[in-house]
Amino acid sequence: MYHHSASTSHPAAGSAAGVLDPAADSKDAILFQRCTWCGTAMYHRLLCPVCQGSELRTERSEGVGTVRHSTVVHRNTPAARNVSLVEMAEGFVVRGRVMGPPVGIHSGDRVRLSTAKDPVRGEPVFQLVDEPYRAWT
Repeated sequence: MYHHSASTSHPAAGSAAGVLDPAADSKDAILFQRCTWCGTAMYHRLLCPVCQGSELRTERSEGVGTVRHSTVVHRNTPAARNVSLVEMAEGFVVRGRVMGPPVGIHSGDRVRLSTAKDPVRGEPVFQLVDEPYRAWT
C-alpha cells in the first residue's frame, strides 16, 4: 500500500535538528540542547537521557567549565595530547582538548572555550582560566 507522506520530507520533532546543522554552528560557541519537559542540559542527543522526551531546544553555551577528568593519549598522534571531559556551567559534559602540557591539566581546573571545533579532530578546544602553579619555575 502506498502512503503519500512517505515521499515528502518533514522537519524533525523538536529543535534538535538545529544542533546538527553546520550553518547553526559557529567557531566561538558550543551549542547544546535543553529538554523542554524536565530542563536537563545535554550535548548532541536525540532524546533526553532523564525523561526520554524528544522536545529539545538548542541553546548557546557561555563556554566556561571545569575539567572533570583528563587523560594523556599517545596513540594515533605524533606527540602526546590530552583528552578531557569538561563539565560546562550549564550542566552538560563535553569531551575536548585543553591547551597546555598534558601532564599539567587536572580535575577541577577551570577552563574557557577557545575554539568550538578543532580543525583536525573536530572536538572543542579549551584553555585554562587560571595559570597552573608552576613549582619548577
